[in-house]
Amino acid sequence: MAIIVKAQPGDSTDQIIKKFKKLVLQDQLLTQLKEKEFYKKPAIKKKEKMAELRRRRKRHVRRK
Repeated sequence: MAIIVKAQPGDSTDQIIKKFKKLVLQDQLLTQLKEKEFYKKPAIKKKEKMAELRRRRKRHVRRK
């Protein structure tokens, strides 16, 4: 789970930070931390999952 960014010769600190941020977003590390910050009851998780499925189906129907 550790994110390691190796600096290439000639990379500025801004470029290294940009690479690090990109890797964090790709790994969805921040979203996982936000989800684990508070306990969610299984019923609430299920409810949110069903709502997301409904939204996706609704979007899919609109596209057709």
